[in-house]
Amino acid sequence: MTSSLYTPTRVTLGRGAEDALGDELRKDGAKKVLIHYGSDRIIDSGLMKRATDQLDREGIGYVLLGGVKPNPRLSLVREGIELGRKESIDYIVAIGGGSAIDSAKAIAYGLYNDGDVWDFYTGDRVPEGALPVGVILTLAATGSEMSNSSVISNEDGGLKRGCNTDYGRPKFALLDPELTFSVPPYQTSCGTADMMMHTIERFFHSGASLDLTDDLSIALIRNITVNGEKALQNPNCYEARKNLMWASSLAHNGLTQMGNEQRGDWACHQMEHELSGMFDVAHGAGLTAIWGTWARYVYLDYPERFAKLGAGVFGIKRTGSPENDAAASIKAFEDYFRKIHMPVSLRELGINPSDKQLDELADKAVFFGKRTLGAFKVLQRDDIREIYRLAR
Repeated sequence: MTSSLYTPTRVTLGRGAEDALGDELRKDGAKKVLIHYGSDRIIDSGLMKRATDQLDREGIGYVLLGGVKPNPRLSLVREGIELGRKESIDYIVAIGGGSAIDSAKAIAYGLYNDGDVWDFYTGDRVPEGALPVGVILTLAATGSEMSNSSVISNEDGGLKRGCNTDYGRPKFALLDPELTFSVPPYQTSCGTADMMMHTIERFFHSGASLDLTDDLSIALIRNITVNGEKALQNPNCYEARKNLMWASSLAHNGLTQMGNEQRGDWACHQMEHELSGMFDVAHGAGLTAIWGTWARYVYLDYPERFAKLGAGVFGIKRTGSPENDAAASIKAFEDYFRKIHMPVSLRELGINPSDKQLDELADKAVFFGKRTLGAFKVLQRDDIREIYRLAR
């Protein structure tokens, strides 16, 4: 089996990285840009003016579309597509975190392709291209600034679905750690958990692994745990924020699956998508709320894998019993999640699904009988429901 790595995004990392926006857009010949963002914090902080001043100097036109929410909504994507067509947009710039970037990617698909953009997220159609997207990152979390992934929530039915295609990889990403100093503690913790999980998901699979990729993955997760704590203790710690920003990108650009026989497990991500779709919870918190339960449900299939990760990240000493070492490793991860104030159960997440809702979550997770989840251990619909139940 072969594997491939495609990372076309031009990355600028460091103080003042956002000042390269005009240059980047000029390189790509942008004529009129849709600037897509979330809250008015982007405007109040002066970041928007610094961005638009550069476009004015370059003679590049622009229109603004704010209002992106966590778990970005399909309705706003459709609004952006309509606006983009009306204004003859040829480039999209996302200013924000993963939600703004994912929404921008969806708009880029919709402007390039005919038909309903939601078809790309249900898998009924595949995009044939996308308008170019650039990023000014203000939250280290999802890695969408370098990934091929976009996840959108459809308010009709409470569905959260992803579209993965290399057309969605941003052309450039401008990463200024100082832009993340004002990120609230809860969002810093959610982001830390999200980037950890992007690497963990790729680490767990049932095929052969490349030693170098394992070593990179372990080092990356260890770095995230250390700097996540530092950023919580001192939000203005430049080095911690810089490490987290770069870790966010590396955790989800495909690097940590190179050379492995499988691309990873991803069951927790798919299960969390349904939690977010139904209950509108923060993605990182949803992941930590179910990961420990998933891990205890599957670890006996290959306990050495858990033991290796725990030893590398948290220094869990080997006892000669892979099962005991795996259990200790799972506990160490949950202890860390608690340390950064992330939930390790659905109740701690603030939800308590009824039996009927457990059925709905499981049915949605398997696309109503059309798929299974997982590569470390293949999960059927009843397995998934049981994990949700045990996680309550």
